[in-house]
Amino acid sequence: MAELKNRSAYFEYAIEDKYIAGMVLTGTEIKSIRGSRVSFNDSFCYFSKGELFVKSLHISEYTHGTYSNHDPLRERKLLLTKRELRKLENKIKERGYSIIPLRIFITDKSLAKIEIGLGKGKKLHDKRDSIKQRETDREIRRFLK
Repeated sequence: MAELKNRSAYFEYAIEDKYIAGMVLTGTEIKSIRGSRVSFNDSFCYFSKGELFVKSLHISEYTHGTYSNHDPLRERKLLLTKRELRKLENKIKERGYSIIPLRIFITDKSLAKIEIGLGKGKKLHDKRDSIKQRETDREIRRFLK
């Protein structure tokens, strides 16, 4: 099963809440996701007319696709419940919050899902703390082995 993670999201943002959302995809997009051909560079989520979309999520064109291949950078609609959408929209109105894609995975029923996180951008000193914590964890693991 393909599980693709956005590693830089945890370094750039302090994630407070996580949600699992469905995605509206075409046939060639799901085939590219199964082939792990996804890039999260600078991707983010935004609201438009009460619906949530993900932008700048690069899903490469399917290699065996024909004229009906998809646009790699097209905006994709995310599927959440109304309650979750309202909660996220209210949080986004507060200053400093962003919705970031964290990972894409395929479920047991062969559906592509995306995990999104509600987070605040980290300052430079917070990033230094993250690096320091990662280094100490690495040292502890090395010592325990």
